[in-house]
Amino acid sequence: MVELRHSTSLGNRATSSPMKRDEDSSPLVPDRQSEDDDDRDRHSIRDRYYSRLSFQSLCPYFGDDARVSPYNSRISLFFVFLVVAGGLIAVFSIIKRLNSPYLCEKEGITLHCPPVKERPSLWENPYSATTSWKPCAELRDSEIIDLPPENETNGYIFIHAEGGLNQQRIAICNAVAVAKILNATLILPVLKQDQIWKDQTKFEDIFDVDHFINYLKNDVQIVRDIPDWFTDKSELFTSIRRTVKNIPKYAPAQFYIDNVLPRIKEKKIMALKPFVDRLGYDNVPSEINRLRCRVNYHALKFLPDIEHMADVLASRMRSRTNSSNPYMALHLRFEKGMVGLSFCDFVGTREEKVKMAEYRKKEWPRRYKNGSHLWQLALQKRKEGRCPLEPGEVAVILRAMGYPKETQIYVASGQVYGGQNRMAPLRNMFPNLVTKEELATKEELDSFRKHVTSLAALDFLVCLKSDVFVMTHGGNFAKLIIGARRYLGHRLKSIKPDKGLMSKSFGDPYMGWAPFVEDVVVTHQTRTGLPEETFPNYDLWENPLTPCMCRA
Repeated sequence: MVELRHSTSLGNRATSSPMKRDEDSSPLVPDRQSEDDDDRDRHSIRDRYYSRLSFQSLCPYFGDDARVSPYNSRISLFFVFLVVAGGLIAVFSIIKRLNSPYLCEKEGITLHCPPVKERPSLWENPYSATTSWKPCAELRDSEIIDLPPENETNGYIFIHAEGGLNQQRIAICNAVAVAKILNATLILPVLKQDQIWKDQTKFEDIFDVDHFINYLKNDVQIVRDIPDWFTDKSELFTSIRRTVKNIPKYAPAQFYIDNVLPRIKEKKIMALKPFVDRLGYDNVPSEINRLRCRVNYHALKFLPDIEHMADVLASRMRSRTNSSNPYMALHLRFEKGMVGLSFCDFVGTREEKVKMAEYRKKEWPRRYKNGSHLWQLALQKRKEGRCPLEPGEVAVILRAMGYPKETQIYVASGQVYGGQNRMAPLRNMFPNLVTKEELATKEELDSFRKHVTSLAALDFLVCLKSDVFVMTHGGNFAKLIIGARRYLGHRLKSIKPDKGLMSKSFGDPYMGWAPFVEDVVVTHQTRTGLPEETFPNYDLWENPLTPCMCRA
């Protein structure tokens, strides 16, 4: 009403004054006094109007009416208070966000992360979540087994177990399973020299052959060597007539029956080559999958001296403090070959990036091409979580999970790309970081240096015996460790970082430490080796749940 009243008054005054001037004054002799008075009145009214209008736009409840002013004043003050308080809160939150640390502060090659409260389930999975399953791969469909003698089987099969120790282990398990499918005699597999490992290890240099054969005597016939009646043994390695080469990856059991068995019956001895991942999971009988677990978890045992040395290393890890302490095993995959093969982009100097580009072009020319597409490929792979975690990233994730600076960590790794500078953030945040070379004397390890796979076997066993196992990238080593720890009991914690989510968090410039910790903890609650139902085309070696474990 106040605003409306002033507007009306102003309108009347504005229209009446000019008319009055026209009527009362002579057109020849203007009345200056009247004009000056009118101008002063007009300006005075306009000034009072705008001053009152601007005040009322801010405080509309103040007016000329004295009867409503006190009530309106209180309401207006209340709204002003709310506006000021909201403004202060907004300013405070903006300042806090600007000043909040972006994850961890970097000082040279050292990372400083805020402390995180240690959680009660830091070193083991909750008991209630781990009691529903038990291992049962030793159970057979029938305890009364009537295997035909060696000379009455359908023939002999022979394989080369290629790759590193763990790829060879998987090939051996698959070879036993195929021998069972074909009712054939298995010749003890040969561990083939790998281009990267360059190792001439024999089966008997790593595994206990007697235990292997005796444990499986009710499943398949296994012989140590090619039978004497087959005189030209070199033919098995070179002759096309003695080799089955058309086996597809993850082939079903029926493929072997239809395509391999007739040739074995005809030739009596056949080599299967290549044999990497040449047997499927969900397209074979459940008893065959259970047999593969039986081989992996019970029949394949390392030599006693390897087992003993691994026990010594694990014991030293647990006694590095004054009292018995748990320890973490970290499988750090950041060797030059792994970094190059990943075709991911990593933090480094311009010189390092140029050298890595040259290395990739030399080793993988078909994938490298002219290099123009690699940057987009690297970004895509990082978003999808297909890049190895850097040591510094691993350090930040472990600290966010709640692991303190005093954590004892056993590192299973090759030579880390970038050397000590690359390892510095991880080592500075977790100084109790050791390898087998630091735990054992040179003399203790000398007997194992003859075979690279013997050293890999030590890492495998120390990781298997750890309280917490952490993987940083895929591969046969990590999935076999996680699968074995699940088979031994899901209480053992095996952490598999969500690299896709971590990549998103690391790349967010507004991600503060508190929300990052919350994301890490919530995301990895179910990524610690707990029971997981299997699904079609699942990986038996990482999750042996359904075929190899039974309801408790």
